[in-house]
Amino acid sequence: MRSTAAETSEKRIEITDNLDELLSVLPPRLQEPLLRHERLETLLEVVCDLGREPEARFPDKVEVLDHAPVIREDLDYVAARVGTFTRDNRAGIERTLHRISALRNRLGEIVGLTCRVGRAVYGTVDVVRDVIESGKSVLLVGRPGVGKTTLLREAARVLADDFDKRVMIVDTSNEIAGDGDIPHPGIGRARRMQVPAPELQHAVMIEAVENHMPEVVVIDEIGTEAEALAARTIAERGVQLIATAHGNTLENLVANPTLADLVGGIQAVTLGDEEARRRRTQKTVLERKAPPTFDVVIEIRERERFAVHHDVASVVDALLRRFAVEPEIRVRREDGGIEVEKAGSAGPRPEVPPLSTLRIFPYALSRDRLERVIRQLGVPAIVVERLDEADVMLTLRAVAKKHPKRLREVLTKEVPVHAVASNSAAKIEDVLRELFDLNRIAPEQEEALREAEEAVVAVIARRQPVELAPQQPAVRRLQHQLADAYGLQSQSVGREPFRHVVIRPAHY
Repeated sequence: MRSTAAETSEKRIEITDNLDELLSVLPPRLQEPLLRHERLETLLEVVCDLGREPEARFPDKVEVLDHAPVIREDLDYVAARVGTFTRDNRAGIERTLHRISALRNRLGEIVGLTCRVGRAVYGTVDVVRDVIESGKSVLLVGRPGVGKTTLLREAARVLADDFDKRVMIVDTSNEIAGDGDIPHPGIGRARRMQVPAPELQHAVMIEAVENHMPEVVVIDEIGTEAEALAARTIAERGVQLIATAHGNTLENLVANPTLADLVGGIQAVTLGDEEARRRRTQKTVLERKAPPTFDVVIEIRERERFAVHHDVASVVDALLRRFAVEPEIRVRREDGGIEVEKAGSAGPRPEVPPLSTLRIFPYALSRDRLERVIRQLGVPAIVVERLDEADVMLTLRAVAKKHPKRLREVLTKEVPVHAVASNSAAKIEDVLRELFDLNRIAPEQEEALREAEEAVVAVIARRQPVELAPQQPAVRRLQHQLADAYGLQSQSVGREPFRHVVIRPAHY
């Protein structure tokens, strides 16, 4: 369903960039062509690398500013006119949002500079203003350069100035409130705490809450487990969080072991027989571990297009059950109005089968009935068209007894053959339950799954492989599925009866 808002607010979008102050730190030979440029207001950054032609980068192209290559005197000219470079090789210009980042050689000498234009955009928050005003904790995600920090800055200003809230910004790289001791006016009456080094961001987040009693804490780029834990601590104290995180979508966060806690975290749960039958699923499933730190996730897909997940807990639960989720889409039109397309209901997720999926070739067996039983059980299996694509073949017991030419061909290809008593759904289900070991998990098998869960945690934490104890093929299959669910590698190694699973980091 689509609805339209005639105006975003009484205020129009205004942009301030203090561009003249950025140009003033550039060598004169670079200032002049920029000052004459017809699209100066869209400039993104100026790049100066030693021995290369200096470049001006715009949203749709890159232009050479001077055919004479950059020399050390050019780099020294800029470095002498900006603030001190911090440990993360970033500097700024007093009371502006511009950012100068340095490339250094092995001796620590500057050999390149990226001079990025910082702009305060007033009015951009209006597309999601109602969400920001709700008092709920909001997480912004999106690709680099799409406008996350700009929206974060504007949210801080609106909450501080229009709603008289005590807003504290944790400003790790001075990107939200600018360089220098006096923050940029783009944050309004919000206060800010500077972070001496990126690895201390989590400590400053906690200090902000303990020392300054904010109602709202604003954070740019939560990227470590310590920062995710600090965010949860802040949220549990009843403070509203407005933050950004690495990742483009909510699904990215669910699959990221480091940041999954921001949306509730995930854990592997071994179900009892009755519960597994009731859910029509496998014995080991993924579930949300805890309430999400953030109530709402906003995906910034384009600068004027947003996807809003209003109930993160429900969305994560749906994703873990392999259901598709449609967020609310908001788009700002050129005339300033907003179009809102309401979220749709969750439905079955059409997805590419994972690598651990069992490929079944039916011979003299109802394909439609087999596919229906697979869906009902929720097992990771697909029906394939050709024998050479199959991991296993299912056929009727009566056909198997006759041993036709097709079965002899299967035997030469070493594809396992499983016989079904009849072409009924019940008998097909019996065979699938046996294949996926859904009927019973013995105590020693439950222990093997617990061992695999502990190994997953260890691999994620230490980034090192973990070897599991030897197990039967059915149990190893479950261990592989558990590792795959967390995005880890797994491999069966050794010879029977000592064959066992090794779980490795995703990029090992």
